Amino acid sequence: MSVLVIVLSVSAACCLGFGFVLQQAAARRAPKSDYLSPRLLLDLMRVRSWLAGIGLMVCGMVLGALALGKGEVSVVEPLLATNLLFAMALSRHRTGQRLGRQGWAGLWLLAGGVAAFLVAGEPKGGQAVSSPLRHWLVIGVVVGLALLLTAFAKRSRSGVSPALLAVAAGLLYGLQDALTRVSGQRLSDGGWAALVTGWQPYAVLVLGVTGLILVQSAFETGPLRMSLPALTAAQPLAGIACGIGFMGDQVRTDTGALAWQAAGLAAIVAGIVLLGLHPAMPEGPVGGRRTQSLQPH
Repeated sequence: MSVLVIVLSVSAACCLGFGFVLQQAAARRAPKSDYLSPRLLLDLMRVRSWLAGIGLMVCGMVLGALALGKGEVSVVEPLLATNLLFAMALSRHRTGQRLGRQGWAGLWLLAGGVAAFLVAGEPKGGQAVSSPLRHWLVIGVVVGLALLLTAFAKRSRSGVSPALLAVAAGLLYGLQDALTRVSGQRLSDGGWAALVTGWQPYAVLVLGVTGLILVQSAFETGPLRMSLPALTAAQPLAGIACGIGFMGDQVRTDTGALAWQAAGLAAIVAGIVLLGLHPAMPEGPVGGRRTQSLQPH
């Protein structure tokens, strides 16, 4: 496992975590009429703090793309999940809330889960799956699940809608990470001509914009502790599934290794939930008043 991949992935996680906190602080004041609409992004573009959060997220995505270009999706995705630790650090600084037992337990579960999965699984690259059926089946399942979750969230508008939208966005972001790596491989193998003639970079753009609308709608309608854990948990799981499903990533499959990998993934999800529910995570004005127009600040 390359040290450079680890540094790039953790740096990306840092930018993403800080960016999510700034985005949610702005999005929670957006008009309700912007829910799941591209207008939400147009309104938020007038808020400087949101633009700063987007800038950090873009930096994180670039660093993540560089990491994916040098390492396997199954390695990078668990490391990107540590973005919640950095979001927690910034939220804790803003609220002055101590970590306590819950915070430390979540931190160690998340960090330990990432380490257990990587050490036990020993992810490595392999031959990309050439079967179009398997390729599109994996993509179809991921996109289909995201669409179902979004449709249910839009119809119900209940208290679980932010979490459902965040899971949907996480699924799309995981797929986006896998296709980003495919795009990088096309660029490396065939140059810019091979990149621009493939469908993958355009799919990456569409998935990114769609995921952004879902995330900001989740941030708008609920507290960060409801949306960010779901987003952080769904993205690596989808990315790992795509990496193994059609990109040829390989992990150890003996019984002991699989048990440790499953335990590691379970610890990652448990740690994410504990950190997301920590009092340091800002709640936001759920069901409270929102301004009908966003003023730059």
